[in-house]
Amino acid sequence: MLESRLPSQLALGPPMPEPPEPPRSALFLRIRILHGEVAAFGTGKAALLEAIGACHSIAAAGRSLGLSYSKTRRLVDEMNQSFAKPLVESAKGGLHGGGARMTETGRKVLAAFRTMEACAQASMQDGLRAIQRELVQPPSGTGRPTP
Repeated sequence: MLESRLPSQLALGPPMPEPPEPPRSALFLRIRILHGEVAAFGTGKAALLEAIGACHSIAAAGRSLGLSYSKTRRLVDEMNQSFAKPLVESAKGGLHGGGARMTETGRKVLAAFRTMEACAQASMQDGLRAIQRELVQPPSGTGRPTP
């Protein structure tokens, strides 16, 4: 269970706000938590979980992130199957429509992940700056380095 592997301050408490998007030319870290061959959780799934919390709909959350419904559903299923308890619960549509919600486990996992991201980013700043100085600068507007 996640709580037993993380310090208590990471597993408990309200979800942290998403870190600000770094400038396109800046280096940044992306954390991915692998569970066997499956990416159980990472930056994209965290954004999806937050969107589900805001939209209360799997389809609307996916649309807000530019994802197809099938891709969104696959990501939710991967998250739910990777953890002992589901991160997202959904109700089928009907006369009053369905819906989805982030579970308490989902809130704990999201908060722990956002804390891990913030700690990793802060602890790596010196190293990232050193690497940034050695990289080829991408031409403006492309995001790709020049050879």
